[in-house]
Amino acid sequence: MLNPSEASARILEDIRPLPAEKANTVDCAGRVLAEDVIAPVTIPPWNNASMDGFAVQATDVNGATATNAVILPVVESIAAGQFPSRSLCAGEAMRIMTGAPVPEGADSVIRIEDTDGGTHTVAIRDARDGGRNVRPAGEDFRQGDVLGGEGTVVTPTLIGVLLSGGAARISVYRRPRVAVISSGDELVTIDKFSEVESGRRIVSTNSYTLPALVRDAGGDPVDLGIAADTREALREKLEQASGCDLIITSAGISVGDADFTRDVFASLGGKQKFWKVRIRPGAPLAFGQLHGVPWIGLSGNPVSAVVTFELFARPAIRKMIGHSRLFRRPLPVDIESDVSIAAELTHFLRANVRREGDSYRARLTRSQSSASLTSLAAANALLVVPPEKRSYAAGTRMFALPLADYPFELEQLTLA
Repeated sequence: MLNPSEASARILEDIRPLPAEKANTVDCAGRVLAEDVIAPVTIPPWNNASMDGFAVQATDVNGATATNAVILPVVESIAAGQFPSRSLCAGEAMRIMTGAPVPEGADSVIRIEDTDGGTHTVAIRDARDGGRNVRPAGEDFRQGDVLGGEGTVVTPTLIGVLLSGGAARISVYRRPRVAVISSGDELVTIDKFSEVESGRRIVSTNSYTLPALVRDAGGDPVDLGIAADTREALREKLEQASGCDLIITSAGISVGDADFTRDVFASLGGKQKFWKVRIRPGAPLAFGQLHGVPWIGLSGNPVSAVVTFELFARPAIRKMIGHSRLFRRPLPVDIESDVSIAAELTHFLRANVRREGDSYRARLTRSQSSASLTSLAAANALLVVPPEKRSYAAGTRMFALPLADYPFELEQLTLA
């Protein structure tokens, strides 16, 4: 068996970023740029006012105070979207609105609060804004600047930058189509819940949880439904999945009588790269290639499926869509209670992590059974328990893997 780091490295060795595609910039939040976006223009293209007021020459208003105002003629009014008809001469003022082009000859905008707001003449009562409140051309970016580099994650604010530079469509890495197959005669979809109520079946939670995880990681899930526990049914599902970019199966990879996913995979020409990882939950993990399409075989137990997805499938999907940061940052935590493990495997225990002072503390959720999805839903992290010892005392420093980008409570900033 491989250790978890070795298994992750083996999978990622076989994963490549997908080809780029053009997409509407407004729809690309969370996606990754496949090439640099270069500014074709300078923004702002001209010096402009950063507030409403009067454009002047600083030398004309030096020494102005409330009791010794400087009186200047107002020769023009410039609204946002308009341009001045001429340059500003010494001894003149022009009324100007926020964002409007500053006339040539002006080097200052005196905010309207420091004037009498006059129409034909204006009394400047404060000179502290002399030489200020003018945003220079190119303050945001200049023609030829890189607005977003290859590998950059597109954020909502970057969308604004790209569009301000005229990039209505951009090149981003394509999202992978990820086939999701669950298997088991005991499983039904939610529309057949009456069979659950009668005690005959259980809902196939993996059929819903895994596609949601795929979507959260940046992929496009292709839910191929539930395969019955027959070789023929599973073969049909795997054949349907061959047109996708990644195949994820759950169940059928252990050693039970109905665990023949690996055999069917091989019968279709699949090449298995490894099977089993020294972890709990989720040890019977499989990975291979089916005619060039990566396959990750997860355990059917709901918790095992989610944990191994987070450890192995999420980084693979992130690499496919061009991310350079494939893993969430592990967090050092102090455990609140004694922790015991039963085997020499790296354990990933469901935990709630919270901040106390300058450190973080981890408390295990209730049942750690691999079938208890409720305990995982209540967790915000996976506590990584190394296999070197069978027990660890409360207060031991360990690492926790967040289950979301910002899973822990953030304190509200108190503003004056």
